[in-house]
Amino acid sequence: MNYLIAVLSDRIKAEEAYTALEKADIPLKQVSILGKGYKTADEFGFLDPNKQGRENAIRMAYWLIPFGFFGGYTFDAITGLDTFAWAGTPLNHIIGGFLGAIGGAMGSFFVGGSGTLLQGASDDLPYRNRLNAGKYLVVVQGNDFIKNKATLVLQPLKPENLQGYVEN
Repeated sequence: MNYLIAVLSDRIKAEEAYTALEKADIPLKQVSILGKGYKTADEFGFLDPNKQGRENAIRMAYWLIPFGFFGGYTFDAITGLDTFAWAGTPLNHIIGGFLGAIGGAMGSFFVGGSGTLLQGASDDLPYRNRLNAGKYLVVVQGNDFIKNKATLVLQPLKPENLQGYVEN
């Protein structure tokens, strides 16, 4: 699926672009306006990097916490360290396992949660920021023919940004 995204400064210009696309016989079911009073970024399907980071952290925690427990338990058993003399050997291994599980939880939080924020979610975040700044987006979905036709219609309206995407 191809996308064409035009960034417009206000609601009037967004509605003008929508009307121009309608007059150019572009199917309106393939045209969306995003902004205040219209669709939100979540309704349209832009990725939220914070939500995605949270999901990654939870997904990683499912295997890192048990792996950390097993690693901590095994490390304590192999090295024979008597870190907590009052606990005795079996409880020392279990405490080592809990400390390993805490390390696994920290790893899932820092790596899984922050990786998405550092990498970003393609160009979704800048478009979210523009929506938060009060701008409007006009998005046209369709094949190359519709995208090219919409480009010709939207260029004379002088949008702040006009960019096409091809979804894999």
